[in-house]
Amino acid sequence: MNVGTLSFDGVTKTFAHRAGQALLRDRVKDLLFPFGRPRFQALKSVSFALRPGESLGLVGPNGAGKSTVLNMATGLMDPDEGRIDVRGRVVAILELGAGFHPDLTGAENLRINAAMLGLTRAQTEARTEAMVDFAGVREFIRQPLRTYSSGMVLRLAFSVAVNADADILLIDEIIGVGDQAFQQRALEKVHALRRAGKTIVLATHSPDLLTSLCERALWLDRGQIRMLGDAREVLAAYLGKTSAATP
Repeated sequence: MNVGTLSFDGVTKTFAHRAGQALLRDRVKDLLFPFGRPRFQALKSVSFALRPGESLGLVGPNGAGKSTVLNMATGLMDPDEGRIDVRGRVVAILELGAGFHPDLTGAENLRINAAMLGLTRAQTEARTEAMVDFAGVREFIRQPLRTYSSGMVLRLAFSVAVNADADILLIDEIIGVGDQAFQQRALEKVHALRRAGKTIVLATHSPDLLTSLCERALWLDRGQIRMLGDAREVLAAYLGKTSAATP
């Protein structure tokens, strides 16, 4: 079986409109009558397929559906229509540090996060040194996470994710983690994973990052595909459109 494959086939996803924080009764109504509230379409009939080792960049304005594609690829959300097929271990670099507990040490959070990403205890032990060194938090690894700076937490979370032996790596603007030196190391690590044959889906507003990491690109606009093809061609069309729309 080929690993590291990802496909969307006619995927449509809608969400309920909300004017604020939902009351309990509203949440119950949503569960009992999921289509009773006005909804907006986050994705509409989106289709694409990635073979092992391919890389795809997602472009489009804010709210176009890029993050919805990434979140659905993790399996956390089901489509309203269509089919998503994922083969291989998926690691998402989306909300770094989510699930970390401030009262646990860095080492404890590392082990828990690695387990959540699918690593066995033996695999985690074998990679702990590399994770700690890459994050640059060795002298603090036995300290509670609440003593870490926000940058240290992000570096540790990123380090665990990129050392989790993913077949498919989902990335949402991760090059903003840490200081400039760490950002460069993070970028080099992602390039190394690509050269190692990992399948990558990247949502980014950076043209340079997209063209350096991705062979193909998918341009989304209001949840619909505007263009799918060679990364440079799609990016040129997208940037030409946005430039034309700017007065």
